[in-house]
Parts: sequence; C-alpha cells; structure tokens
Amino acid sequence: MQTEKEAEDDAPPEEYVGLSDFTASGEDELSFCSGDKLHVLSKSSSDWWWAELRGVKGYVPASYLRPEGAEEDPWQDEEYFGSYGTLTLHLEMLSDRSRTEAYRQVVLSNSASLRDKVVMDLGCGTGIISLFCAQLAQPSVVYAVEASSMADYTRQLVKQNGCEEVVTVLQGRAEEIELPERVDVLVSEWMGNCLLFEFMVESVLLARDRWLREGGIMWPSSAALTMVPCQADRYFSEKMAFWEQPYGLDFTPLQPLAQQEFFTKPKFSYLIEPADCLSAPSDVLCFNMYKLQIKDLEEMSAQFQFCVERPGVFHGFTAWFTVHFESLEKGGTAVELNTGPDSEPTHWKQTLFMLDKPVCVCAGDSIGGAVVLRRNPVWRRHMSITLNWSINSSTEETDDSQVGTKTFPMWR
Repeated sequence: MQTEKEAEDDAPPEEYVGLSDFTASGEDELSFCSGDKLHVLSKSSSDWWWAELRGVKGYVPASYLRPEGAEEDPWQDEEYFGSYGTLTLHLEMLSDRSRTEAYRQVVLSNSASLRDKVVMDLGCGTGIISLFCAQLAQPSVVYAVEASSMADYTRQLVKQNGCEEVVTVLQGRAEEIELPERVDVLVSEWMGNCLLFEFMVESVLLARDRWLREGGIMWPSSAALTMVPCQADRYFSEKMAFWEQPYGLDFTPLQPLAQQEFFTKPKFSYLIEPADCLSAPSDVLCFNMYKLQIKDLEEMSAQFQFCVERPGVFHGFTAWFTVHFESLEKGGTAVELNTGPDSEPTHWKQTLFMLDKPVCVCAGDSIGGAVVLRRNPVWRRHMSITLNWSINSSTEETDDSQVGTKTFPMWR
C-alpha cells in the first residue's frame, strides 16, 4: 500500500482553496479557514485528501475545497437541475407512494375549495401534483413551474392527460419566472434529507413573497425536524466491528480509517427500527411556512433533552421530518406526511449520525444537548449539522466519554 510520502513524490501538489472553515477532530487531520490556500499532496480517497497548509500536513475533507482559480457556481445549478432532467430521480419520487399519495389526498380532500383558484406548483417535475389538481379539482389555472429540461416532457404529459386547458407549464427558476397574476395556493415538494438539504425551500420562500396573494395558502403549511438517540448495532458491526478479526486476522489498524470514512458524514437513506430508538423522539425544529424567512436558513439551532427508556448502546442520532398541509375546508383535517420509522417508508427514509465511539446507557439516563444547522457560506445547497451532547447518568458513575461534539458535513 502506497504511503502518503510516496504519493507526494509521485505527483506535484495541486492548489485548492478552502470553501468554509474546517476544524480537525483528530491528530491526523488539518484545520483550515475559508479562503485558505492549501497544497493537496495526494487524493487518498474520494472524501479525504492529504494536504499541506503553512508547513503543516494532514487529512482534509475534499468537499470543503475547490480548485484555485475555478469559477464558482454557488448553487451548482447545472449539476442540480441536470439531475432532475433525467428519469432516475423522478422514478424514485413517483414510486414513493406515501409521498405521492399524501399530495393526492391534499388535493382530493380540498377539491371543493380549490374550485376557480389559481395554483402554482413549484418544482413540478413531471407535473404529477398539477395533474392531480386539474383532474381532481376545478382550479381556474395551475402554473406548473420547472427549471430543469424535464419541463419539455411535462408539457407532453399535460397534453397526453387532457389537462392543457388548465395546466400551463413554465420552464425557469422561481427567481426568474413571470406570472400574469398572483396565486391563491402555492404547493411544492421541496423537502430534502433532514428537511432542508439542497435548500429548495429558499425558492419556495421567494415564490411566496413574490407571487402568493395575501391570505393565500401554502402546502406544506408547516414542517418539523425530529431526532432521537438510537442504537445502530448492525451498521456499526458492518462498518467498524468487521475489522476486528476478519477471517481470523487482526485488521484493527484499519478501524480509525473506517471511522473516518463511514462515520464522518451522515448516513442517508437509513431505516431505523422503532425498537432501536433509545427514547421517545422529539421535534427539535419547527417551521411555520408563512413566517419562515430566507435569512433564517443561514443558521438554526435548538436544544434537546431525551430520557433513555431502556438500557442499550448509544451509537448516535437518527433524524427525519414531518410536514403538514392545512385544510381549506371548514372543519377539515390537515394531511400529514411523516417520514419517521413508525410510518410507511418514503424515499427519504431517515438520516443517521454516528458518534465516533458508542456509549452504553441505562434506563433513566438523560441525553441532553443542542443541534445546529449551518448553511454552507459558499455552496448554497449544502450545510453542516453540529451535534453537542452530554449524558447524565441515573447512577453516580460518570465518564468523560459521555460528553461530546461532532460536526457532519452534508454534501451532494
């Protein structure tokens, strides 16, 4: 296996610029600030590179760097909208019956109140929500807005389903499109992992401020991010414990590398078993979509307090979200889309945040702390999540390992 020194000798260093601050969490990592110029000596993996800054060497997260002199695209629009111009993501979303049926139920249960209303379907994709509106209700018009090249196919689908008299497809970003009138209802499926990831929500808020009439309705109307401390025995065993003695051999020197590779970033598309929740889950962030402001997205923080309900191993935290769609009907019931473990799985599933070291906990222990979501100051669709936690034992025994902090970068 090639050493970092050998790799340095093989290729000249490349210059990169720090996109945002990074604080090392181990002796072999290298701290740097936004704007620092680093020499990348070797690209050890897709996630971690060996770099030098002012004579000091260490590992740095590749996603925090951009090549010196490269033109910045803070929204990465070509990549982002390009991915929605193919069928892969649309197949995943349309195959998610919990997600799609929730929007269908919203339209169906409010069909009488949608009569003669003006609707905007922002980020309409294939136009499924717009088609629901046209076929299940009688709005005067639906403006189906899509920035990707899928808009060309959406027009065909609208015509194919006989809805061209109601649905008008507009291709463009929310920041750029022009409508002939304000809308009564703004509907969008904008949610990402941990609710905010990719920050399509900013486009929704811009459209709200620009095009939603006073007293108009937003769907979803509210949203919440939920967390729970959890066990993750199988994932820990697959990624970390595996190296203890595979095939009767001692591979434990690879465990620090495994921790860095598998536990530094969140685990997307994770399905937690309800039995692995160590306590009752709690909503840590709640949003009113009528009051949420774009500036609020830069940093959000909340305190949490969990009471451990049964003994187990505290491997980390799992997060998911719930959104609500208020009813337009008098006395009607709001529709809920819950992506948690007690509901039918969605394509979002849940997101797992692993601690560096698991901690044994007992019933009656409390796990308190704070969560901070910080939007990346340069790459605007990305963010980081910092978790601070402490465990207060129900017994008199205490341990330094029961206090910790960890920051997880969330990148596409």
